[in-house]
Formats: sequence, C-alpha cells, structure tokens
Amino acid sequence: MSEAIVGTAATRSSAFDPTAVVDAVRRAAGTPNGILGLHEPVFAGNEVSYLEECIKSTFVSSVGPFVDRFERMLEEVTGARRAVAVVNGTAALHACFRLAGVEPGDEVISPALTFIATTNAIAYCGAVPHFVDSSLTTLGMDPRALAARLEAIAERTPKGTVNRATGRRIAAISPMHTFGHPVELDEIAAIAQDWGIALVEDAAESLGSTYKGHAVGSQARLAALSFNGNKIVTTGGGGAILTNDEELGRRAKHLTTTAKLPHKWAFVHDEIGFNYRLPNLNAALGCAQLEQLDGFLASKRRLAAAYERAFAHVPGVRFSREPEGTTSNYWLNAILLDEAYAGRRDDVLTALNEAGFGARPAWTLMHRLPMFADNPRGDLATAESIERRLINLPSSASIRTRDE
Repeated sequence: MSEAIVGTAATRSSAFDPTAVVDAVRRAAGTPNGILGLHEPVFAGNEVSYLEECIKSTFVSSVGPFVDRFERMLEEVTGARRAVAVVNGTAALHACFRLAGVEPGDEVISPALTFIATTNAIAYCGAVPHFVDSSLTTLGMDPRALAARLEAIAERTPKGTVNRATGRRIAAISPMHTFGHPVELDEIAAIAQDWGIALVEDAAESLGSTYKGHAVGSQARLAALSFNGNKIVTTGGGGAILTNDEELGRRAKHLTTTAKLPHKWAFVHDEIGFNYRLPNLNAALGCAQLEQLDGFLASKRRLAAAYERAFAHVPGVRFSREPEGTTSNYWLNAILLDEAYAGRRDDVLTALNEAGFGARPAWTLMHRLPMFADNPRGDLATAESIERRLINLPSSASIRTRDE
C-alpha cells in the first residue's frame, strides 16, 4: 500500500476529528431534513403509468410485453447481445455459475471484499468460494493477487485447473465491480484465459459504468446485474444475465424458466430448472427506470465530484474516485480513512448518522463469516485494510449538491 503515514498512530488518531468528515459531507450534500439515506430510489418518470398499464393488462407475472421490452432496453444500454431478466442479482449470479459449468465440489475464486450474494451464489452450486485480495485503486479483485495465488496453488491437469492443496477443480473466477468502480478487467480476463478458467463478471452494482469505453458486463461471456431497491436502476427486486453467446442466452432463458419446453398447453420440463424469471410488473418499473438512466448517472457523478472537492483538504481522509481508463456510476460514494485513523471509523460513522447522514461501513469480509471461515484464501491484507477504513456516504441520485 502506498499511503504514507506521518507521525505515530496514537498521535494522529487522537488529533483526528470526526466532525471534519461530517462538515465535508454537509458541504457536498447539504443539510438533510431528517435522514439522508445511503441510497434511495428515484421515481420521476413513467413508473406509475407503466405499472397501471401492466395491471390493466392482467399480465403481472413472468410473461408479458414489459419483460421483453426491459431485456431489449438492457441490450441497448449495455451493448451485450443478450439480456435475460431474472428475479434478483443473486439468481442472475447463480444461473451464470451454472451456465459456466460450475459443479458441486468445484472452487470459484472471488474477492473477500464483496456482498454476500456473490459468495452465496457460488455455494448454491455446491461449490467452494476461494477468496483473494482487493486493490486499493479499484476496491475490487486485484489481478496481481489473483496471479500470485494461482501460481502458488494451481496446476493444469487434463480435467482443468486444480488446487493442489484441496484437489478441487477451479471452475470460475468472479470479479465484482465494487460500488460501481470497474476492476482491471483485461488483466483478470487474461489470467483466466491463461489458466483455462471461466470468467463470470459480477456487475451487480455497476450498471452505467464503463471500462475502456465499453459498458461493464458487455464484453463478458457471462455477467450478472442487479436491480434491487438500492441500485441505480431498480425493478423493486430484479437482476439480469448478460452474454454475447447466443446459445448461452437461449440456455439462460430456458434454465431460468423452470426448463419448460415451449408448447401451447403441455407442461414438459427437460432438466432441473429455476423459477427465476422477472415478473412483468417489476419489468414495467424497470423500463421506466432505464429511460432515466442517463439522468441518474449525471446526478451521481455531480455528487461524486462534490464529495471529491469537499474532502480534498480534509486531513487523513481520501475520497475513492474512479480508476483511470474507467467511468464509474458511483453507485455508492466511499471515503477511506488513513490507516492511522482506522480505529476511529466507528466514531465517524456515529457522528455521520447522528447528523442525519446514513453512512455505512464496508461489508464484513467473507472469510470472517462463520460459514466461510475455513475456506481457502490468499493473503487478504489489502481487503482487511479497506474493511477497517472504508465508509460509504449518502449516494442517491436525488441528492442535489450545494452548488446546483
């Protein structure tokens, strides 16, 4: 880590004032009337009109024109050839892993710093999550840590890449774009290709983000999006599978529609499938939301710029900005305290929330959770540092900055 620490930790920590962080948030986001939540949805378009249309049609479940429209809109927005809408981001990830060939007893490499949905979806396949470290620059999977981990534990065999220590096949690598910041996709994809391991892109938080001019998830063989109530675009609860492989797109739709063979009236299913299709009612909401995506992105980038200005001169605090060569949707804005101030993180969180700002810490790292405590993992020093120091700030697209 390149962050310099001046003076002793005890001296700097005692001098640190959490109210400086509160003042900076107030300068950027204004003074809340009550609580300024971490991330709240914005309904300012055709949501009510489309929902009424959907209800009047009586097609409110998993079949209806809004589902088809939502998928086509996602393809247009992302540039992916096929989008398959499902009930939530976890279902999208689960289906992606199944489509990638992840089987019971396999291992899937994922960051320790991620939302539990990533890890749960791996476990749903009967596979074992294998944790690697994160990057301070992207907050996501570090390709250098990934390469070092594979060199240390992996070997190529006729059945694929195998973890020498466990004997399990390493079936997939799943980077996640943390808080909307794209990871170093080219480097991670090259490592996956070199080792013959499938790449499943967890783009749940990053609709609207770009990497080297392309929408995240648009270049992947398999990627997953989320439209939970706290995402930049919401369907209430929802997700989508993105792919550029037409056959995988067909398989994704079949697998997530209970593997039912098309027929006017007969119920014939040719494999174990999942009841994962997005209801038409949710898709109606999503269509109205996607129509406003450009405005949401512009608002969130203005807020991020205001935060960056506000924290530029706050000692001991660094704003997490988009990595070079990327455009972040800034789904959640984040600051990192200097390592010397890590012990004051909860003091800052308390001060922010008492002032009406719904700030939150990073997720508990996956290897700290009891069900994953014994999982294979590499050196996680950077992820553990980020966990100690990171604070997410109110990030709704509805927030008007002080200079607007």
